[in-house]
Amino acid sequence: MKLEIDKKYLLTGIVVLVAVVAVLLLYRDCVENPRTRDGQVHADVIQITPRVSGPLVKVAVKDNQFVKAGDLLFEIDPRTFEASLEQAKAQYEQAVSAYVSKEKQVEQAKAQVEMASASVIQAESGIKQVDSQIEKSKAELGRQQELLPRKATSQKSVDRAKASYDISVEERIGAVAGLTQAKASLTQAEAALAGAEANLGAPGDANADLRAAQAAVRQAELSLEFTRVTAPVDGYITNLKLREGSNAAANQPAVALVDVATYRVYGFLKETRVGNIQKGDEAVVTLMSYPDRQLKGSVASLGWGIAQQDGSTGTDLLPNVSPTFEWIRLAQRVPVLVHLADVPEDIKLRVGTTCSILIRTGESR
Repeated sequence: MKLEIDKKYLLTGIVVLVAVVAVLLLYRDCVENPRTRDGQVHADVIQITPRVSGPLVKVAVKDNQFVKAGDLLFEIDPRTFEASLEQAKAQYEQAVSAYVSKEKQVEQAKAQVEMASASVIQAESGIKQVDSQIEKSKAELGRQQELLPRKATSQKSVDRAKASYDISVEERIGAVAGLTQAKASLTQAEAALAGAEANLGAPGDANADLRAAQAAVRQAELSLEFTRVTAPVDGYITNLKLREGSNAAANQPAVALVDVATYRVYGFLKETRVGNIQKGDEAVVTLMSYPDRQLKGSVASLGWGIAQQDGSTGTDLLPNVSPTFEWIRLAQRVPVLVHLADVPEDIKLRVGTTCSILIRTGESR
């Protein structure tokens, strides 16, 4: 009888010991491998925004449709922008014609400068010739005047020499006046050339008027291109509200596109459980949508801060302070970013859906 009682106590002790060991192992596992049921699937949601305004003539996608990068999403009526492009091209042609005309004016002004310069050189050469003639006439007049007292010449010869000298002097006065006029014409031609060059501006492709006209054409081309809005990445169209005939406003989001290449999971773990988590630790993710499937991933990063509610300014500029009990301290939750490994094709990730996350600390070490 006593032996049976001892066995009974022994069996009870063993059961209690096993239970205690199991509880300790479970506690150790929870401490070393933190987990949370507060996980969410995230992805980059691109707001597709038209660059120009106008009525929609085509919506090429449906709600929740998968699209590839470059696929047409919707098209804005291009007719207004086609007309603007034609107008810009016509204005560019006018700018080219005006530039060519101004170039010809510069060439004509340069020719006038060259002609005026030649006139100045010719006038200066004429003065030199007249000066030479004056010297000869003066010498001849002096010789005749010396010969006249000796009766070696006649008064008539002296008078002819004097007349020749006077004519040479008069010719020099005219030549000097001609040089002055030629220099004035040269100055005027150079001023006209400077004005023509200033009116022309920089030559060739550096010309401001040509560059402005080219820029207007390029802007019109871009505006026409912007009437066709395409997908920038592979992803899913969601919550589509566009309809043909409605008006698209420039710089106003029109379509939401979920980028499938950016799927990730955020787990919000208690601050008491993140102390041992490091980048690279293995993570096991169980989606609520697929409770019997486990996805593998790794810790990519841990958040360095969360929003503070206590102390924030209220509507009346007074600080907001939440009431708490001294013996209760609620642990804050820190976001932990988990990158998923290969996701099977039959598992569809959806932004905002929930999941459970288990972090196996020490795996990266």
